[in-house]
Amino acid sequence: MIDITNLSFYLGDRPLYDEASLFIGPKDKIGLIGLNGTGKSTLLKMMIGETQPTSGKISKGKETTIGFLNQDLLSFQTEDSILSVAMQAFASTLDLQKKIDHVIKQMEENYSDDLVHKLTKLQERFEAEEGYVLQSRAEELLEGIGFKTADLQRPLSEFSGGWRMRVMLAKLLLEKPDLLMLDEPTNHLDLPSIQWIESYLQSYEGAYIIVSHDREFLNRSVNKIVEVSLQKLNVYPGNYDFYEEEKALRNELQQNAFENQQQKIKQAERFIERFKAKATKAKQAQSKMKMLEKMDRVEQVVDENAQVNFRFNFKTKSGRHVKRLIDISKSYDDLEILKNSTIGIERGDKIALIGANGKGKSTALRIIAGTEPHTGKVETGHNVINSFYAQHQLEALDIKNDLLEELKLEGTGKTEQELRSVLGCFLFSDDDVFKKIKVLSGGEKSRVALAKTLISEANFLLLDEPTNHLDMLSVSILVQALQQYEGTLLLVSHDRHFISQVANKIWWIEGKEIKEYPGTYEEFSWWKEKNTNTEQKIEVSKPKARKENTKPKNNQQEQDHKKKVKQVEAQIEKYENEISELESALADPTLYENPEEYEKLNASYTEKKQVLEQLMEKWEEIA
Repeated sequence: MIDITNLSFYLGDRPLYDEASLFIGPKDKIGLIGLNGTGKSTLLKMMIGETQPTSGKISKGKETTIGFLNQDLLSFQTEDSILSVAMQAFASTLDLQKKIDHVIKQMEENYSDDLVHKLTKLQERFEAEEGYVLQSRAEELLEGIGFKTADLQRPLSEFSGGWRMRVMLAKLLLEKPDLLMLDEPTNHLDLPSIQWIESYLQSYEGAYIIVSHDREFLNRSVNKIVEVSLQKLNVYPGNYDFYEEEKALRNELQQNAFENQQQKIKQAERFIERFKAKATKAKQAQSKMKMLEKMDRVEQVVDENAQVNFRFNFKTKSGRHVKRLIDISKSYDDLEILKNSTIGIERGDKIALIGANGKGKSTALRIIAGTEPHTGKVETGHNVINSFYAQHQLEALDIKNDLLEELKLEGTGKTEQELRSVLGCFLFSDDDVFKKIKVLSGGEKSRVALAKTLISEANFLLLDEPTNHLDMLSVSILVQALQQYEGTLLLVSHDRHFISQVANKIWWIEGKEIKEYPGTYEEFSWWKEKNTNTEQKIEVSKPKARKENTKPKNNQQEQDHKKKVKQVEAQIEKYENEISELESALADPTLYENPEEYEKLNASYTEKKQVLEQLMEKWEEIA
């Protein structure tokens, strides 16, 4: 269908592609992957003729149609309804409808056999093109990717960029081109919409090529991975998990071949050096020199994986209770997001808040961060230090600073070498650290903002869609950093692989309340699927009544244990309150006029903190 042969493309002196080749068949479902900046989007633009290659050829059949969803469509504006925009996919069929309407109008004034025959032919064509079901098909698709029925007649201009992108995606899917090209489609979809698109693509009759950092989306949607690496297009049959296994095997074989060849080269070079001046061996030495010149050199494997070697520590450990939301309610005019919702966050929780857009996930995050007005109460535990990452943090970066200067603004006191190490973890090496923020791409800015968040020494992180605009390697780095993180975190994400690697609890919003599942994403998915399949709420079964002749359980030990836990919790609360009062007293500037009183209060503060730590450890042992 499409044949890419010996393709080369240069950005100035830097090659993005060097004699790369690829064939795309009519049923190929391709995931196009590679580091940011390797030329994935450029390849798609060359395939539609928007960008011209430096050399090489891209051939396609005359009848082959291509549909391309890219980020440029975010700027598209119109006052037409979103249903009308999506229906533009059926332009030729809609034109038939206009012709039918025109003939019917003519027949009202001048009924004739010719007009009846013409109308019959037009209606047959219209029916053959399924014209009578096109609107219902468009409505179904729009609602499948997250729009409400009431939204369908609203003008496109009323929607944000992400929602406009969904409309353009719907239009492309309805057009059903021979080759569908999607550039980071999941950036603008929530989890239910991603799952709907996965289901749709599984039955898509044509070929498609998807650029995405969402490995779970790729696992469920593609049958071939094309990796852009070292200016080539490397093909791996299978999904992303197969690609990882196959690449590791290929790398191992290539590295072994490289090492064996290097050994042979060294032996030949030693022979040449030793015998090139001896008449009896000169001919053999000359032969080995020619052999080395003609040898096809095996490239050494370039490790494109990065390991986080910097531990993101914090100086102050939070209390056991990090946050407590009590009767939280939030509305936007007539739209009620939360109503009397109560839930808590404990030290060590790593929570993923998931669900459809518009349910209030980001709103809940801002309420917990203290930046969103609401009714109800948010209690913050002892020594809790927040750090909040959201997409608007990218705009908060000072574009005049270089990367090092920007990280120094966090005021952590880290040395330049330590900050370089942090930036290295986020793929900024050598002179990259002196780049100005203003020249960075969206993905690079995201990595800088994330690095600032993680070095803030906060013991409670709030992360809103942290994987947006990150490539797979950057996501892997973030996963490693958060797995090492010893504090508490709450994140909003639609990336299932990311959630499964990081979270130990799942939150979702249902019935205007925040609900909690105390387990991993895999366990939650199993529970949710079972719950949906049975169409019943999960009920906790009560233990069966014991027979009279069964020896009754001695509950005294359990009651004593509960009593002991409550006693320790009461002591913890007492010391947390006393420490809080002492902190307020020590913050009074007039205190330092009386050194004796200061020493007394400071000694008491230190002593009580030590006791509190011991009580915390005791509680963790017995609770």
